[in-house]
Amino acid sequence: MSFDPQVFLDALFSRTYLMGAMTAITLAILVQVAACILGFFLALGRNSQRSWLSSLSAGYVWLFRAIPALLILILIWNALPQVIPVLKMSWFTPYMAAFFGLTLLETALMAEIFRSALNSISPGQTLASRALGLKPASTYWHVLIPQMVRVAIPPTGNQFIMTVKMTSLASDISLQELLYTAAQDVSRTFSYAEYYSAAAVYYLVLVSIFMIGQNWLERRFSWKSTVSKKKRKVSLDTQQLKEVAGVK
Repeated sequence: MSFDPQVFLDALFSRTYLMGAMTAITLAILVQVAACILGFFLALGRNSQRSWLSSLSAGYVWLFRAIPALLILILIWNALPQVIPVLKMSWFTPYMAAFFGLTLLETALMAEIFRSALNSISPGQTLASRALGLKPASTYWHVLIPQMVRVAIPPTGNQFIMTVKMTSLASDISLQELLYTAAQDVSRTFSYAEYYSAAAVYYLVLVSIFMIGQNWLERRFSWKSTVSKKKRKVSLDTQQLKEVAGVK
């Protein structure tokens, strides 16, 4: 069997593959946004001084970090409708099942990322904020969260890229994303190399774009870049003052 470039190019530029890629992107973005919001509050629960809340949050993280992502999707799509009749209705599509399943998993992972980022901040800053009269909400919003974001950006970017790739698991529950589209074409023609290669190119392009965006965010929110800019500005201002004063 030989590789047919025309079949590969037709698949690569076809509307069905483009729509499959868009489905994967939108699903990954929605999952990541929901997981970041829920994961932040779960991280707060993990760090809570209330033992029951900390234990409950830790149990959630343990449960969904232990169960494989594919098994979570299968349980939600195939098993839950047998237990919860409302999930048998038409609104519960493979897209919804994938969103719920991946969000449950990503929330646990993002909670650990945010918890680690919060724990990396010196406790003295919280004490100083209290001494200045800041309320707990103001302390988090103005002091802790800006520093947490800087620490959390690299692992969050990596996790988002993993989420983009994990959307391919939803093909097992009939979500018409990129891998599902390629598998359907393969089942009709048995041209494995051409169709799966076209899907691989899409993933390579998508992940490369997101990696570039991640690198830009890391540079944008880097402590070093901010400090170096201030140093350069102070150096230039000092030099200009010396020139004005006639000092060498």
